[in-house]
Amino acid sequence: MSVVGDEVGMIRGVRIAGPGREYLIDEEPVDIVIADGRIADIAPAGALRPTGAVLDAEGAWAVPGLWDNHVHTVQWALAAERESLDDTLSATEAASRMGAVAPLSDGRRVGTGYRDALWDDRPTLAVLDAATGEVPTYLINADVHSVWLNSAALRREGMSTTDGVLREEGAFEISRRLNAVDPEHADRAVQRAGEEAAARGVTGIVDFDMAWNADAWPRRVASGFAAHRVEFAVYPFDLARAVAEGLRTGELVDDADLPQARRGLIRVGPLKIISDGSLGTRTAACTHAYPGDPYNFGVMTVPREELIGLLTTATGAGLAVAVHAIGDRAASTALDAFAMTGAVGSIEHAQLVRHADLARFARLGVTASVQPQHAIDDRDLAERLWATQDSLGYPLASLFAAGADVRFGSDAPVAALDPWQAMAAAVTRTENARDAWHPEEAVTFDQALQASIRSTSVPGAPADLALCAADPRRATGTHLRDMPVVATLLAGRVTHRA
Repeated sequence: MSVVGDEVGMIRGVRIAGPGREYLIDEEPVDIVIADGRIADIAPAGALRPTGAVLDAEGAWAVPGLWDNHVHTVQWALAAERESLDDTLSATEAASRMGAVAPLSDGRRVGTGYRDALWDDRPTLAVLDAATGEVPTYLINADVHSVWLNSAALRREGMSTTDGVLREEGAFEISRRLNAVDPEHADRAVQRAGEEAAARGVTGIVDFDMAWNADAWPRRVASGFAAHRVEFAVYPFDLARAVAEGLRTGELVDDADLPQARRGLIRVGPLKIISDGSLGTRTAACTHAYPGDPYNFGVMTVPREELIGLLTTATGAGLAVAVHAIGDRAASTALDAFAMTGAVGSIEHAQLVRHADLARFARLGVTASVQPQHAIDDRDLAERLWATQDSLGYPLASLFAAGADVRFGSDAPVAALDPWQAMAAAVTRTENARDAWHPEEAVTFDQALQASIRSTSVPGAPADLALCAADPRRATGTHLRDMPVVATLLAGRVTHRA
């Protein structure tokens, strides 16, 4: 039996559920031969001689290794150490719960995942101070675009606000400080989180941590990280440094002294630009005002001319761009900037899109990098805050129909890093007994899988594979969301074995 860390020369008795199904005859199992980290051959079971270690799939179903195309890695990894507030129903309840939380080793209490836009009461400094006293206490909104702090935390951070809530750049600065734990601590948390991701069939992520990741990821790999591939982003505050150091999107960040199993895992990703706010914080830049707030159309946190300048600089330096744009006004402005600069890359989120802009994604070659679970988690917020919008909310089928290149992610820790959850959300548009939300935007499993992979299961492709205990093409609802992954391989090396 192959175990984690083994190099596999053959997968015996496996069925193919994704690209490469042409190798199946009447869905009978096949053997997959692996050499030098790639699929070398596929033939009916028993037709080929084993080469190297054999992983007996026992009829499991294989799909190409899964990718999560939007992750905030350290914040996701540290979320396990923080108090979950995703089920709180009021500011009073959230504050009371935080008052009972034990401080972390740095003396701060940290909670995460609240959605105050659904509360009947509002976060205030007085409510949080009364519940938490003099222990610095931080509550991070589910969308990470606002943070609620008590007076002790505000004093510690040298900041002030009348209601205790910091939004947008202020909130991001707090998150950066909370995530700036000892590197050894962070790396251990990332290692554990990477192993959890491998257990869900993940073989690659795009990391959008707000940090200088060009040093962090080589350090982690040198210390033993080998759970999946990584493409890491840089942010505008580090753009000059990235250009000076010659970072180019797609290039390997490698060390010839590393063992072979840990080489070739890290690549330079895009320049990440946050051009507007979020739905939950009521700052996503929209064409229509937010209900009850006639002067609030959200915020363009990066003005149009500045956005064009950033895309121009990035393109000249060989960097792709990933533009966060949630509201329809932000998405339209981002597409304009792509058109004017010839930049390549993605729009991240695209949660509200004008009908006329759908075709522009394909025409401009801009990837729609979306998070299907957000449609499920945000449906009540969207019904409340975007009720008067004429644009399309959380479009999926419409983007596919327009010919856009669509990629799925989680925005972890905003949603769980689990591509099966994302695919299930995209296919069903619900996750419980509620009716599907805008079922006309549901997609097929094949479309969802295509948005979650980077390769195929054919000879010559990387041997990045996830083996499932059931045929995912026939799974629906909960069964797809909870798809059991019996093994994950990265370049033919086992990273997870149930």
